[in-house]
Amino acid sequence: MTHTQEYRENIHGVLFDLDGTLADTAPDLVCALNLSLAESGHPQCHLHEVKHAATHGSLALVQTALPNEPLEIQQAIQQQLLQHYHRINGDNSELFEHLAELLDYLDEKHIPYGIVTNKHARFARPLINKLSLTGRMKAIISGDSTLHPKPHAAPMLLAAQQLHVEPNNILYLGDAERDLVAAQNANMIGGAAHWGYLSDTDQPHNWPAQLHFKSSQCLLRYFVNEAK
Repeated sequence: MTHTQEYRENIHGVLFDLDGTLADTAPDLVCALNLSLAESGHPQCHLHEVKHAATHGSLALVQTALPNEPLEIQQAIQQQLLQHYHRINGDNSELFEHLAELLDYLDEKHIPYGIVTNKHARFARPLINKLSLTGRMKAIISGDSTLHPKPHAAPMLLAAQQLHVEPNNILYLGDAERDLVAAQNANMIGGAAHWGYLSDTDQPHNWPAQLHFKSSQCLLRYFVNEAK
């Protein structure tokens, strides 16, 4: 974990990417993928084989499972995946370890928090509701909340408005390079979530992040220990 006291003192709000940062949603996504693969006569995938693609969306999952299929086949399977995902969304998803404690701590300290995800609202909001977080989030920004998704600054700045916190006083946590580019574009403090869906080829230390957290426990300690 890389951090400085300076950043901690400047954090007055926290925003999370959803898939692979706040919640472990890969089991549901891969289940939907396998249902669509079976329907189209393709072999199913193991979770560990494709989990790293979950943070990049449904088409990326299909392309990871079927890299040699034509785009039109991949897109057809993606549409099947989305139909299945709509039905099972949230059934096997849960917050990553220690993040429930972190949210409790933020509530206790009256630090507002929210979500900025590229997942569209028709999937994001039911998932957040199943995680029992809807009433606790001060901002829920989906991939279709603004004209441009991450890494554009627009969804980030809308979330800042909803938190009523200046962007440069917000920590944005994400497990993909575009998340940290989005934080940079919005003048937020970027935190790389190394516990997320990173692939073997990802190089998070080359991302434009001010903070790096090797685990969700490190993130919790960053707030709780430095507050003492």
